[in-house]
Amino acid sequence: LRWLFKMLFSCSKVGDPRPGQPYKGGYFYAFLPDNREGQKTAMLLKKAFEHGLTFQIKSCNGEERVTWGLIPHKTSWDGGKARNGYPDAQYLREVCTVL
Repeated sequence: LRWLFKMLFSCSKVGDPRPGQPYKGGYFYAFLPDNREGQKTAMLLKKAFEHGLTFQIKSCNGEERVTWGLIPHKTSWDGGKARNGYPDAQYLREVCTVL
């Protein structure tokens, strides 16, 4: 399964690092295996996204931008755990624990 999150440019809200300031959005990809466990994880990740838990706004070199939040996502099909990719035998178990 491949997910695309298109986060638009906007202004930050109360609770963000600099409320009312513009921030940069972007395109974010996430990958899950297309099996029962991956589908279950996808449903949990969808709920987290709907509750605003997937992304956060951070200051980077003087500008605000959207970044991944605290929920780990696989952003590549390969490269292993060190590069946020697969193979990573523990990922689905770990992300479900966080969720």
